[in-house]
Amino acid sequence: MTRTIPPLAGALLCLATLAGNATAQAQDKLKVAIGQINNWENQAPTLGQDVGLFKKHNLVLENFGTAGAGETMQPIISASADIGAGVGVAGVMRAFARGAPVRILAPMFTGTGDIYWYVRADSPIKSLKDTTDRHTIAYSTSGSTSNNIVLAFVNDLGVKAKPTATGGPPATLTAVMSGQVDIGWAAPPFGLQEEKDGKIRIIARGSDAASLHNQTIRVLIVNADVLKSRKDAVVRFVRAYRETVDWMYASPDAVRLYAEKTKISPDLIRESIAKYHTIEAMQTDAIKDIEGINRDAVKLKYIDKPLTREQLAELIQIPPR
Repeated sequence: MTRTIPPLAGALLCLATLAGNATAQAQDKLKVAIGQINNWENQAPTLGQDVGLFKKHNLVLENFGTAGAGETMQPIISASADIGAGVGVAGVMRAFARGAPVRILAPMFTGTGDIYWYVRADSPIKSLKDTTDRHTIAYSTSGSTSNNIVLAFVNDLGVKAKPTATGGPPATLTAVMSGQVDIGWAAPPFGLQEEKDGKIRIIARGSDAASLHNQTIRVLIVNADVLKSRKDAVVRFVRAYRETVDWMYASPDAVRLYAEKTKISPDLIRESIAKYHTIEAMQTDAIKDIEGINRDAVKLKYIDKPLTREQLAELIQIPPR
């Protein structure tokens, strides 16, 4: 015996089905603060969004740039953004130790060889050993990776130049070329053309700070309440992020799109990636040398005492693959 569904009931059932499908297909929105947004190593949220890899995971991102460190963490702490990218680990540990609702979601960069320090071509400074307390050495903002490395230069190498916050690479280059700062900082490929043109000389790399070798130095962070209330969307973000990083190193389209965005030569970008931004450094699975990070965060006065094992377990919330 065949049951006949009344027309009104059938229409209501059809509408309910359509509504259910629309809900299932609705994209979750995440607001992402990105320190030094134009750097290659911070491109996964922007390039992945552009080519639809986050959309594939039912996500749409609202990406915006910051000068890094505290400027990236503050919107996460205040919950005006959901996820922060390119944040120095020591700065995150300091904020967490002070009770800020931040959690580490994934590593972004391991090692310190991707950042370099330079002088004007006519500068008498040939190496960091030539600096005195009359010189200045740049970093982006307090608590940033570049700040952490400069402090390590002072502690490990006895560098005497005064650490000075200068913001991002473009502003720093202006400050160096105009004589406001003696030693600037940058992340490739920014500045490499100026080096080839003989306008600047690179005198140091982050890897010169031996204590930071092989440590994860920049991470993705998430607001703790967002992680708790929107965990499914956050986990999908990490999946899409990992997929995007893999794509960035497998597809020539990544370099092409990045070159179009930054107006930098594709050949220079490929050279920069090979020398400064290896795929191994961009691993996203584990915080490397957490014991050393904890030790150095105390030594460099980011935190008063090492975080306990329990605190680290609460702070580091990396979804497994």
